[in-house]
Amino acid sequence: MTPTRKPEAFIGGHALRPESLMGTYGYDPALSEGALKVPIFQTSTFVFKSAEEGKAFFELAYGLREAGPAEHMGLIYSRLNNPDLEVLEDRLSLWDDAEAAAVFESGMAAISTSLFALLSPGDVVLYSEPVYGGTDYFLKNVLARFQIQAVGFAAGCPVSEMEARLAAAGGAGRLRMIFLETPANPTNALVDIAACAELAKRTSRPERRTLVAVDNTFLGPLFQHPLQHGADLVLYSATKYIGGHSDVIAGVCLGSKALLAEVRAMRTFLGTMASPWTGWLLLRSLETLKLRMTCEMKNARYVADYLNDHAKVEKVHYLGLLTEADPAHAIYRRQCLAPGGMVSFQLTGGEAEAFRFLNGLRLFKLAVSLGGTESLAEHPASMTHSDIAIADRARMGITENMVRLSIGVEHPEDLIADLKQALDAV
Repeated sequence: MTPTRKPEAFIGGHALRPESLMGTYGYDPALSEGALKVPIFQTSTFVFKSAEEGKAFFELAYGLREAGPAEHMGLIYSRLNNPDLEVLEDRLSLWDDAEAAAVFESGMAAISTSLFALLSPGDVVLYSEPVYGGTDYFLKNVLARFQIQAVGFAAGCPVSEMEARLAAAGGAGRLRMIFLETPANPTNALVDIAACAELAKRTSRPERRTLVAVDNTFLGPLFQHPLQHGADLVLYSATKYIGGHSDVIAGVCLGSKALLAEVRAMRTFLGTMASPWTGWLLLRSLETLKLRMTCEMKNARYVADYLNDHAKVEKVHYLGLLTEADPAHAIYRRQCLAPGGMVSFQLTGGEAEAFRFLNGLRLFKLAVSLGGTESLAEHPASMTHSDIAIADRARMGITENMVRLSIGVEHPEDLIADLKQALDAV
């Protein structure tokens, strides 16, 4: 039995799977007039039963004392806690088997708040490249203003190269966090989480551990579980697969209770928590997460195979096409449960050909973001990763002829028909 799970997660000695718990876990209908679904608790503040109760809640909220054996912090104010967020965080913890979770109003809020909570001036963050353009900018430019140094390494490189990059940047002895985005956006390049966890152990100091944080947005909570491979934190843009309907912006951080206590404290003072409405929308989406992601993954396999055989396509970046001859294949088999729904490919030609293809699409929608029920297409070099220097983009493999596809739940033959007619126009 997982100690962090409540009794309702079991039938006798049988542990229920996450998908079976997404409509019930962490919620008692009797507390909300028998409502089957969690209501939207659209309130800024909560009424205390007594002044003594209010005092006790605040003592726990601000860490003025330890909670008693059967004591927990009650509801105070929606910047600190809210029923929608509490139920949502309980359910999200099930997928990654995490002790605790914190929900934010965006994926970047989750990343920035977590890093601000756990990093200090003088620290070094070693991070994989490429990462999402907003993350790249935050690591290189925002953290630098707080005297926190970011040192990049190529996704897929050996640990020895990571250590060499760290030493060359003068970061030895100051490493506090290894930040990974795997699979990488938009190249689908993989990073070995377990190898990075071993590096973190070797560089940890008795007074301060080196942490491993993983942005798991591309494979979502269904197809990769970084905590099982030694990561300390898992981060998501919940806007993507967790939300899954392109109608909500949100983020999540998961990990141990101790680390999440620090993250939650920073969230309280930065005010980056999600709203009750955001929490309710994500609760709705969790019930179909497995259905949606499984369908999108199956569709992506058809799309990737079609593109891989097309004469106008130079290369397809999709985890399902990795062979044993590829260095990333062993990582994929050990670390990932399925290839996911993201496909990137390089057309023969350059930006003009990529734009002609994108402008010719009809069923696919030309838009950024990913993980929704509809299929999307975008041009990373001029859109999501445009703020990365041209030379750096080239080094990361983000070329002018690259197109990124997020595969939705449409019929795969219809998606392929759209790709065919758009490629014919190139």
